[in-house]
Amino acid sequence: MTSGSPWLTALALFSRDAWLVLGSAFVMGFTIFGGIYSLLFNLYLLRLGYDLGFIGLINAAALLGWAVACLPAGTVGGWLGNRLAMVLGLSLALVGYLLVPFCELIPPGLGRSAWLLVAYLAGNVFIALYDVNSQPFLAQASSPVERDHLFATQAALWPVAAFLGSLAGGVLPGIFGALLPTGSPSAPYRYSLILCAFLLGFGVWALLATRGGQTSPREGQTSTDRRQTPPGEGQTPATIFPSLGIVFLGIALFLQGTGEGAVRTFFNVYLDTTFRVPTEVLGLLAASGNLLGAAAALLMPVISRRTGHKRLFVFGTLGISAALASLFFLPGMLAASVGFILVLVLVSITRPAVLVYLMESATQRVQTLLSSVYTMAMGLSWSAVALFGGFALATLGYPGFFLVCAVLVAVSAVAFGAQRREQLD
Repeated sequence: MTSGSPWLTALALFSRDAWLVLGSAFVMGFTIFGGIYSLLFNLYLLRLGYDLGFIGLINAAALLGWAVACLPAGTVGGWLGNRLAMVLGLSLALVGYLLVPFCELIPPGLGRSAWLLVAYLAGNVFIALYDVNSQPFLAQASSPVERDHLFATQAALWPVAAFLGSLAGGVLPGIFGALLPTGSPSAPYRYSLILCAFLLGFGVWALLATRGGQTSPREGQTSTDRRQTPPGEGQTPATIFPSLGIVFLGIALFLQGTGEGAVRTFFNVYLDTTFRVPTEVLGLLAASGNLLGAAAALLMPVISRRTGHKRLFVFGTLGISAALASLFFLPGMLAASVGFILVLVLVSITRPAVLVYLMESATQRVQTLLSSVYTMAMGLSWSAVALFGGFALATLGYPGFFLVCAVLVAVSAVAFGAQRREQLD
């Protein structure tokens, strides 16, 4: 048997619904999560004349709104079903992201700042419905036979799509600047963000095409694994409010998320303001990290068979900490670029590992809660990094800021390693 056979076998087992959700994940990566919007939004704010303090504030507020929306998003998924919650969330998020660049209809001042804050916050809040409900939907659309490969494929699709989106984001302002010369430094970025929001509509279409049904049991699949709770049922206080063990898990995931949050929020601004790196080069670096991350994600099923999902997550998290620490001990553009790429690679491996670990640690009744806690922890950590990072950079500098994040990530690895599986159900 060749090394590619397990992957081919697993891909053949993916259900129609699973493929469609993977398609929506691709659109998400290309447009929002690591792609066009991630590359250009902060640069757009810089071209509008905003400083690092406001950039940190708006990113923190949006991420905080995303995080706070996660638990209610799980509850909505319980009421409406995971499928309808995803469709609703991505549709409303599209509207929010589309409204952001229309802030220029308002003269500079508090009104424009408020428009930016509300529109970007709305996009992040509504997209929590998609993020939270997509994981239990995929868990129920798969069996243990192909689940590792399904979640690894999802993790790989995001960086591949983000790679393409980063390349597109790097050239779109130049294209719009040449086609629609206005003399305004923000105009090319405005048109790029408008196009990005419309492209998100393809993700909505993919979700609408799903049926939301269960796949038939396959070899290696138990009846317990396929247990399903109908929409609207099973929403007891225990499924809405986390237990102490799940709260401890959330804290560990919160600390781990500071590493990814640091590089995703401030890496492009760091290189833009410190080293005057052109936008095209920023796009190439981000694209390279995302592409390598995609390849790394596909290794998760192979590595987890040897280490287990939990141990893989712990050691991968320690690697993220080391990559961030290198930015302090080896300052400079090259070290920053290598550290950024390493963080994205290791995140791409650890994310599907921890998601499979969480989905297989609980019955379906608790799966949406665990997905809510995971997504909320990421949102809270990224918002905290964006908020405090924007104001702390003047004191610590970028290398010192990344070192603090490295310490927090290392603590998260120890905390997660101490978690017992039976505390999650």
